[in-house]
Amino acid sequence: MSSLWQDVRYSLRLLAKSPGFTVIALLTLGLGIGANTTIFSWINSTLLNPIPGVANTGALVAISLSENAQTPFPLTYPDFEHLREQAQSFSGLAGFSSTNTMNLTDSGKPERIWGTVASANYFDVLGVKPILGRGFVTTEDKTPGGAPVVVISYRLWQTRFRGSKSILGQTIGINQHRYEIVGVTPPLFQGSLTGQRSDLWIPVMMEQQVLPDGDLIHDNHYFWLLALGRLKPGIPLEQAQQELTVLMQPMVQQFPEEHKGHEKVTLAPLWRGPFGANALFSTLLPMLMAISGAVLLLTCANVANLLLVRSVARRREIAIRLSVGASRWRLVRQMLIESLMLSVGGGVLALMVTLWTSGSMMRFVPPTTHPVDLAVRTDRTVLLATLVISILTGVIFGTLPALRTSGISPAAVLKEETSTSQGGPGRVRLSSVLVVAQMSLSLLLLVCAGLFIRSFANAQQFNPGFNPEHVLLASYDLFPAGYTEATGIQFNHQLLARISAIPGVEATTLGSRVPLGVAGGTVSLKPEGYVWQAHESMEIFDALVGPDYLHTMQIPLASGRDFAAQDNETSQPVAVVNQSFADRYWPKQNPLGKRIVADNKTFTVVGVTRNSYFANLNADPGPYLYFSLYQSYAPAMTVHVRVSGDPMAFSAAVEKVVHELNPDLPLHDVTTLKTTIQLATVGTRIAGTFVGAFGLLALVLAAVGIYGVVSYTTRQRMPELAIRLALGAERRDVFRLVLGQGIRLALVGVSIGLVVSILLTRFLKNLLFGVTSTDAITFSSVAVLLCLVALAACFVPALRATKVDPMAALRYQ
Repeated sequence: MSSLWQDVRYSLRLLAKSPGFTVIALLTLGLGIGANTTIFSWINSTLLNPIPGVANTGALVAISLSENAQTPFPLTYPDFEHLREQAQSFSGLAGFSSTNTMNLTDSGKPERIWGTVASANYFDVLGVKPILGRGFVTTEDKTPGGAPVVVISYRLWQTRFRGSKSILGQTIGINQHRYEIVGVTPPLFQGSLTGQRSDLWIPVMMEQQVLPDGDLIHDNHYFWLLALGRLKPGIPLEQAQQELTVLMQPMVQQFPEEHKGHEKVTLAPLWRGPFGANALFSTLLPMLMAISGAVLLLTCANVANLLLVRSVARRREIAIRLSVGASRWRLVRQMLIESLMLSVGGGVLALMVTLWTSGSMMRFVPPTTHPVDLAVRTDRTVLLATLVISILTGVIFGTLPALRTSGISPAAVLKEETSTSQGGPGRVRLSSVLVVAQMSLSLLLLVCAGLFIRSFANAQQFNPGFNPEHVLLASYDLFPAGYTEATGIQFNHQLLARISAIPGVEATTLGSRVPLGVAGGTVSLKPEGYVWQAHESMEIFDALVGPDYLHTMQIPLASGRDFAAQDNETSQPVAVVNQSFADRYWPKQNPLGKRIVADNKTFTVVGVTRNSYFANLNADPGPYLYFSLYQSYAPAMTVHVRVSGDPMAFSAAVEKVVHELNPDLPLHDVTTLKTTIQLATVGTRIAGTFVGAFGLLALVLAAVGIYGVVSYTTRQRMPELAIRLALGAERRDVFRLVLGQGIRLALVGVSIGLVVSILLTRFLKNLLFGVTSTDAITFSSVAVLLCLVALAACFVPALRATKVDPMAALRYQ
């Protein structure tokens, strides 16, 4: 132990005597390790801990129905109830809704909150124990409308009720109904849908009181319920999935039309569940982790090169220590300790970087009043990971230089003149190999960065099929306010008329869905004359819209007409479809006048629009259709207002109109269409920003690495270069000689990097938009850039070589 402490003190003294080397190494390691710990902190808070506050998330699986075993779908409540009663592979199945807006109507103006309806065993299956009171009990899962109780979140308890311990037993008003508070959840628990926060939970038997969709308990065609299951110990996921698929068949056979395309049950680990933020992060974050790992390897190669160059000055010291009896293992240990001191110091800097960058995830989410919860916490797991990564980094970059330096021949070194103790050709070859590796990794990182930057630029400039400029959005929900279908339609008529009269408003309409927004819905339908294929889903994305919707959104019509005010409850039901819908179901036919059966109602197609992107920029627009909201009522609507200037300048006027009609109706998500659709590019922006930063770091490290090797080898070759000059060589020949050495290394590294990049970037194709994973422009631009950087890095050593005085150099030798 005393010798170990002696090595530590000796390493600290050596590092203190070389402040320039130490600072450069620490900064390099801090950035390299920090890149990894930042991404790991994101992974830890999302994939490894997808539902904070839940016990043993590894045993939880997300349950969904599938379309050809690919597209995930929620369950109907009868589906869920059947599986819950029959399944043997689970200790419990819990069902819950997505987060819904509700009104807290206790006193004064209603307060808008977000709530979830859940099965009675919800908290038991998750393993969440309320810090006050209880969760739900089995009797609250029996009778529709018979369980008026609520469990509130710790956040709502603190903000609304000031943490009062007497809260249990009190009643609160939610959507104009009274509920008894029976429990308070722990502080960390925000809900079971990753990335979204819930303020309260209500038994699923109360869904008609808090959800606007009618009697969903007995509805066999409305797929709305999300489900989680906790596997029994020792039960593999594949076995449980097979069991649920078999159990699902009686429901499929009983309701074949509704379950077409949704016959199979798919289970997924919670970290890559199909619903919530992890549907994106399960692909994005591992990719970023792999790229940051390449940055760390690049960092290790760079610091290893620095240590090799630095070891030249220590050759005589090492030789003397070997001569007086020091073992090679002792020297290797001492040099490894020095490397570990550097890596741990870099880890401390990395932790500071992580504390600053780990919370940056929410900065990529545009301003919204939706309950987005992407909090990243730097907890003990992140601290431990930082320590482990730091130690591994020290071992990786320190082992090879330590073995190489300690493997010298003491006699040979001590016979050398001090000035010629420059190290052998083996050290030069090793440094050259490391530089080639750096160039290859740098090219891979820069190619990835270029692809994401081009992808983001394409997404920003791409025409989504509608005009997002100068459109104000404002949402409201009439269901919590107690409106019926008749009074809701009347409210919508009055609202559109009054907003249209605001000076500066060019057009206005309503819609149940914002294009490329987070909310969406589907409808089960039958197009006239179309023969459904086996296992083909009957669910199609749809939206309920108001008059002049296509005009307001500036979605081009291919044929037919837009919706009009006359398309109301007394007129013939009509629909507008997009071009993809017409091409899929009525190829080479005129879609106008065709009929569609949806929700037991027959609609006539009166218009066909050009395709627009409504769900995902990375996927081709599929079939889509629009219904008139005056013929198919929905209480939750978003006002779309096209204006002549800044949309947000009209927000106060629109809010005033709403409150003139109903002063107690909360207006939420007041924003612009351009801001809202930025959610569709969150993944690309995160990837572009971080991979771009990693690529810039890689570029700097590559330049430093090639500069160090060329400078080091040039110093070694000074006698040779002096002889060349003395024998009549031109200085430009020496310049080209030195420059050529660096360029050859760069070209070899770039060539290897191009091959590796072509093989690996294909895994990014699902995250790219408007650019292929082997984009020739990106590959060629990065290769040229890296060669130019290498050329610039070699310029200074080459120029220095031309200024050597042959007589002085030879006399010194």
